Formats: sequence, structure tokens, C-alpha cells
Amino acid sequence: MHRNAVVSREDWFEAHKRHLDREKELTRLRDKIAAERRELPWLKIRKDYVFESEQGPKRLAGLFGENSQLIVYHFMLAPGSNHRCEGCSFLADHIDGANLHLQHHDVSLVVVARAPLAELSPYKQRMGWRFDWVSSYASDFNFDMQVSFTDKQIAAGDTTYNFERRARTSKDLPGVSVFYRDGAGDIFLTFTSRARGGDPLIGAYHYLDMTPKGRNETGPYGGLMDWVRLHDEYGDVSEPPPACCD
Repeated sequence: MHRNAVVSREDWFEAHKRHLDREKELTRLRDKIAAERRELPWLKIRKDYVFESEQGPKRLAGLFGENSQLIVYHFMLAPGSNHRCEGCSFLADHIDGANLHLQHHDVSLVVVARAPLAELSPYKQRMGWRFDWVSSYASDFNFDMQVSFTDKQIAAGDTTYNFERRARTSKDLPGVSVFYRDGAGDIFLTFTSRARGGDPLIGAYHYLDMTPKGRNETGPYGGLMDWVRLHDEYGDVSEPPPACCD
């Protein structure tokens, strides 16, 4: 690893003080973008989606619980798949801590995957996760949210993800969808985040970004797939896992 310049305490102080202006600039920009996000137009949800949950069938409205806001994380787990996505699992490891507070601030957070509940539950138990994880197996939800694609769409090269239409080979991709339910019970899609838009939800990344080596993602994939493992497999895997998405 390259070692940075080593300087006197006074020079160190002045350099870090100058850099602080950039950190504050980023903070102000992040606040500005968040405010602009809250002003984006909404899309009314007109389909009556039904999900398979541990409490039985639930409609989209039922995922809100008593709250008016709902965050859905789209986990890449297709029906019958034996692959457990390291990237989705990495993000999912950060959900329960945040959820302790979100549920007391008018926000429900639910994870959705296409695999049936019988395939989700054993993995959830293995990972020790407590968040609500439901299956959209019997609905078009993931397809309508443009995070899953049919064989026909893939064959035709007609897949739209993160507002970009191009050919893709993955049937499922990760993402976040945010909804609001008003007093009349109408539900609106207010925001979506795809691809690297999920990075802010991964707290470990923000710790790494403060370290000298940073994220240190220098392997063949140039990303988290080079080093992240399921949290119960560290030390047990010698080869990098296959890339989970294009």
C-alpha cells in the first residue's frame, strides 16, 4: 500500500481543516438532493398485489402495518435458485439495526424476493435476520417494479432497469422501492433506487470509506463481489464468488 506524506502536527491540522470544507460541501449537497427527492412526482399503484408472508397472504397495503411509509428492498432470490447473493445479504445484514428505529418513525421496511416463502424462511433463519421477508412469487410485483425480467424480455433484449433500457441476462436485480399510503388508503410509488443507489444503506461501506485502504475492492470484479462473503462463511471460502448481476 502506498504511504501518504507524513508531516508535522501543524501541517496535518491545516490539511485536514482544508479537506473539511469538501466534507461539508458533500453534506450540504446530500441534504439538497434528499430535499429534491422528496419533491419528485408520485405514481399511483393500481394493482392489488398479494404477497406470501409468515402471517399468511398480505396485500401491499398490509406491508405498511400501522405506518404510512414503506421501504421495500428487492432481494435477488429467484424460485428454485441455490445461489445466495452475497451483495444482497451484505445489505440485509444492516437492516435490523436501522429497523429498530424506523418502525418508530412512521416507516415500515420489508424485504421482497420472488422465491416462495418456503425457500426464504430457512435462509432467513440461517442468517439470524429478524426483518419481515415476504414472497412475491404469485404476483407481478417485481416485474412491475422493473427489478425482475421474464425470459421473453431477456430474449428480446427488452429490459429496463434504473431507467435504462438495454439487453440484460440477469432475471433478478437488486433495488429499493419506496411507497406512501394516504388517509384514503391509496398507495403511491414515491421513489426507486437501483444498482449502486443502495450503497447508502450499507453502513460497513461508510466505515471503510474512512480508512486508509478504503473499500479496497481491487479484485477481478472491481466491487464487493471480490471480498464480501455471507457473514457465516468468512474464512471458509478461498475463491471469489461468481458475479451476481450484470
